[in-house]
Amino acid sequence: MTGRFIAIVGPSGVGKDSVMLALAEQNPKLLLARRVITRPSDAGGEDFDGVTEAQFTQLEEQGAFALSWAAHGLRYGIPSTVLAALAQGHDVIANLSRGVLLQGQNRFARFETILLTADRDALAKRLKARGRETLEEIEKRLERANFVMPEGIQAYQVDNSGPLDETVGAVLARLYPANA
Repeated sequence: MTGRFIAIVGPSGVGKDSVMLALAEQNPKLLLARRVITRPSDAGGEDFDGVTEAQFTQLEEQGAFALSWAAHGLRYGIPSTVLAALAQGHDVIANLSRGVLLQGQNRFARFETILLTADRDALAKRLKARGRETLEEIEKRLERANFVMPEGIQAYQVDNSGPLDETVGAVLARLYPANA
């Protein structure tokens, strides 16, 4: 049986990367997709492969991505190598933009979406702590935090305002109810 492609979505600062890392640590069947991003590799945050715009375009033209999209002035790609992991029965989890969810749903036979949320105070605190945006950029991200999912996408919503282990437990119970 093929594995599931599990999209993690949510506003900036909600803790997507922390949740995904903790999920993968707790379940060895769950693999993290390492994104390719047009941002310097030393920019901090998630573990990703940084490339230039030209390199990204070349990779995209070569079919190196299972999914690719643009958001926030950057380009993102999920490597095609995830297809082999899915074929081997592994579940693959990735941080996606909500704008690419329909494409993902059409691309992968088994596709699920987890929507992480958090209260505004928690988001603001996390965004300030990561130090990647100005106060003006943080405010813009907070204004976009209450978004609507694309029509046709069913998402399981989990509040990540509290302790990480509670969020991880809730997501694992949803993804693997027989183990809960």
